[in-house]
Amino acid sequence: MKNNTNDPISLLDLFLTFFRINAITFGGGYTIVVVLRDEFVVRKKLISDEEMLNLTALAQSGPGAMAINTSVLTGYRLRGLPGAIICMLSSVLPCLIVITIISYFYQEFKENFFINSALKGMGGVIAGVLVITTINMGIKAMEKTPIFSGLIMAVSFVLSFFLDINSALIIFIFGIFGIVLFSLIKEEDLR
Repeated sequence: MKNNTNDPISLLDLFLTFFRINAITFGGGYTIVVVLRDEFVVRKKLISDEEMLNLTALAQSGPGAMAINTSVLTGYRLRGLPGAIICMLSSVLPCLIVITIISYFYQEFKENFFINSALKGMGGVIAGVLVITTINMGIKAMEKTPIFSGLIMAVSFVLSFFLDINSALIIFIFGIFGIVLFSLIKEEDLR
């Protein structure tokens, strides 16, 4: 299917891509970031690594499911409001279909050894994917502003791990701090 020269990807391609991604991605919002990055940054080259990092940070800070937020923001970045709506629908539909099927066969799924084993196995794979994604995003952040990014990462880790402060609160506080700081100081000055 050919795309309009003004639009890097058609709405149908956008719908099918996000439907497929959301249908096969397990493990929550952070796992979809890896797949979206591979699809739109590496393969299709429609979004830069920096834009993907920004979309992920924005999706994290908003209310709701991160997978859907990331999908909507990516759709908006690629095709504006129609793209955001298409991506929202294509992100929600796989969940609705799977939940509907599971509700009909819940008792059989609940007691099936193979399904339970597969779900437990996916947990380990998802943990590995999350570690790789976090490392890659950290490396990208460190390239732009190494001192600032390193300091924010270290302080966030200490606050979350040792002081058991809620991650959402840490993200909110450092988000506000970043907005204030970068409105007063140019990014290049923090390198």
